Amino acid sequence: MSGNDNPYAASYGNQMTATASYGAAPAPAAAAAPAGDLIKETTTANFTRDVLEASRQQPVLVDFWAPWCGPCKQLTPVIEKVVTEAQGRVRLVKMNIDDHPSIAGQLGIQSIPAVIAFVGGRPVDGFMGAVPESQIRDFIDKVAGPMIDDQQAGIDAALADAKALVEQGDIENAAGLFGAVLQADPENAIALAGLANCLITAGELDQAREVLADLSEELAKDAGIAAVVKKLAQIEEARKLGDPNALEQILAADPDDHGARIKLAKIRNVEGDREAAADHLLKVMKRDRTFEDDGARRELLQFFDVWGPMDPATLSARRKLSSILFS
Repeated sequence: MSGNDNPYAASYGNQMTATASYGAAPAPAAAAAPAGDLIKETTTANFTRDVLEASRQQPVLVDFWAPWCGPCKQLTPVIEKVVTEAQGRVRLVKMNIDDHPSIAGQLGIQSIPAVIAFVGGRPVDGFMGAVPESQIRDFIDKVAGPMIDDQQAGIDAALADAKALVEQGDIENAAGLFGAVLQADPENAIALAGLANCLITAGELDQAREVLADLSEELAKDAGIAAVVKKLAQIEEARKLGDPNALEQILAADPDDHGARIKLAKIRNVEGDREAAADHLLKVMKRDRTFEDDGARRELLQFFDVWGPMDPATLSARRKLSSILFS
């Protein structure tokens, strides 16, 4: 899979959340690109190509301006200087709102100059006014990551930030960070597994499969990636197991219908109710270890593989499993 084929690029929206901080993988130092490659004018017709599509490769700053705007004239040389010195970490696209007002209108821009940063095909942050050079530099660091010489250190930092975002429930920005890492290191197993997990959480199962398609033999053996592949298989299986409410009714009438209980456990697992999923399987084990050749225990171990050894649900269920096995 190519690191440039990030299937989680969000679509362009009508509004921008200017207060949200978007962390990107810190960019390694690089030779300065020609200013002409980094700064250009755009039109309404070319906005998709120049901004939305281009921002899937690197952050794009869009400078909304007009010829009559005095602060715009003050900002122009400053922002062009900072973008040029950023050595390709961002691009600057300028849009004259007198000639092309529709995009600014969709974004709700009411005063200029206004600079909006696009990452992954969507607006993520911005500022208004002729701000000082230092503030523009800070803004670029915020959306593109600070320039560093050690790429691996930047990747490690980005992965740590992405993990923290996942724990906070910020799946969209976590996915963006994992995607940024894959731009720099397309074979990064942690980023591949992380992005696929984000897509699964977002319900984008086909895109998750795409991320995991055509893996090298070495990547396919990675424990994290194998767990995500197994999670996708569990989701696909659970979709074929019927209505969980109907299974609950079956168990209410016959608590020893172990087949129905295992099916319900599989459904609760993919729904995210890990405690209930484990308890159903443990209940089958307590009542009949021989059912389906100890199938409940084997299924529980499959859950552990996906949840991870340090997940609280794994730790809790493993303690209960031990008490059954060794009591």
